[in-house]
Amino acid sequence: NNYRIGGRADYFFRARNVNDLIEAVEEGRKKKLPIFILGGGTNVLISDQGFRGLVIKMDIDYLKNPKSLIIKAGAGVLMEDLIGYALKHSLSGLEWAGGLPGSLGGAIRGNAGAFNGEIKDLIKEVVSLDVKKKKPEIIKRTKAQCQFNYRHSIFKNNGEVVIEATLYFKKGERELIKKAIEEKIYYRISNHPLEYPNIGSIFKNVPFDKFSKKWQQKLMPVIKNDPIPVIPSAYLISECSLKGISFGGAMISPKHSNFIVNVLDARAKDVEKLIALTKKGVKKKFNVSLEEEIEHVI
Repeated sequence: NNYRIGGRADYFFRARNVNDLIEAVEEGRKKKLPIFILGGGTNVLISDQGFRGLVIKMDIDYLKNPKSLIIKAGAGVLMEDLIGYALKHSLSGLEWAGGLPGSLGGAIRGNAGAFNGEIKDLIKEVVSLDVKKKKPEIIKRTKAQCQFNYRHSIFKNNGEVVIEATLYFKKGERELIKKAIEEKIYYRISNHPLEYPNIGSIFKNVPFDKFSKKWQQKLMPVIKNDPIPVIPSAYLISECSLKGISFGGAMISPKHSNFIVNVLDARAKDVEKLIALTKKGVKKKFNVSLEEEIEHVI
């Protein structure tokens, strides 16, 4: 995983197609193992003790362009590759994701977004696997049925595994698309601590309506559309004088305070300590609760 933190799994399997995935889930059930589905490994904090069960790595990574403005993509496709494929075919709509790490499945699950764009804006249909049923069942959903919301989708709650998505793009000019993507990549390199192992933003930005009237008046100048009105968690953390605070081998990045970076062979417990400290500090000062964007694997 991107953090380079965490222990081993008892069992590890790469699913390269749907049949692989179903067989692995059924085998895990026979052995009565807890199952964790791993995407790009970019937003997970894995326990120092590892995972006492089966980790299934989603390597379903095909890309198809069946119609001029439509791409069908497996959930294991890296966002970087999907962006490159769209650029190759002069398809516009994903420029906001330039430099975004992780896989398409993870992006759909958390409705990933940046620069006023979200993955839901492109979704036409999502195919998933319901692994809770006695016999795993494939389900197709329209965009509306996916219940996308701010950094959220139905897949965060129902335990289904995203296996494929149909994405609808607009025709664009290749050079303009390329320029927009490069601008986003440059922004991330310039403003994010990519020189250290990290898993991106630890916390979701806080919706503006969560703050008291008193704080809303003070925070008006720092409202950001994400795409709903929010206050950046990085701003709140900085205002609590938490930038640069470290514990063990982990540190709240001085470059971007919503990143906790692995600076010196950090352990999961180091990161967890800083997460707890950050939540406490922001709650005390602003009376709002930070919500984590990452997933803990224990």
